Amino acid sequence: MTTTRNVSKVIRGRAASDGAGVKLNRVIGGPELPQLDPFLLLDEFRSDDASDYLAGFPEHPHRGFETVTYMLAGRMRHRDSQGNSGLLVPGSVQWMTAGRGIVHSEMPEQENGLMQGFQLWVNLAAKDKMTAPRYQDIAPERIPQVDVAGTKVRVIAGSFKDQLGPVQAETTEPLYLDVQLKGKFETSLPAEHNAFVYVF
Repeated sequence: MTTTRNVSKVIRGRAASDGAGVKLNRVIGGPELPQLDPFLLLDEFRSDDASDYLAGFPEHPHRGFETVTYMLAGRMRHRDSQGNSGLLVPGSVQWMTAGRGIVHSEMPEQENGLMQGFQLWVNLAAKDKMTAPRYQDIAPERIPQVDVAGTKVRVIAGSFKDQLGPVQAETTEPLYLDVQLKGKFETSLPAEHNAFVYVF
């Protein structure tokens, strides 16, 4: 038995800044939408003015949740207190499980041009909060794309039309899709899951 979900609320993001002053559009985590379990925060960063992003996100700690960075344009280098390093390029994803704690930085590897992407924070269940930190760095070519009547769907996590996203996140079992909409779009979700759509 399927149930169609109705949109319960429409909000606009609010201007914010984080890191060393990076300008953001905060959608989840502000006063209009303070809680959407397990989603703690959703920020969009988008600017072709280097002064908006060049200072980046110097070393800072995370613990007890996951950060998901999806790059659409630009290049971002991450490093952490355990000696890990990686480069986010357009179309790539980093799914970092902070677990019991990690200190990391995310710094632009460009001095001009467009920088655009999203960062989502996903809470971990109490039993998983002290797990060992880990990264999943996903290159663009590893993300499958499905075409449905002109609509292009990149499957980052979960499954859609028999395509399985490369991200493994057993704790929250997320469905994360990038949809370039050209008409009607439908997908199924477990009844107990919260859901949101960000449109730009």
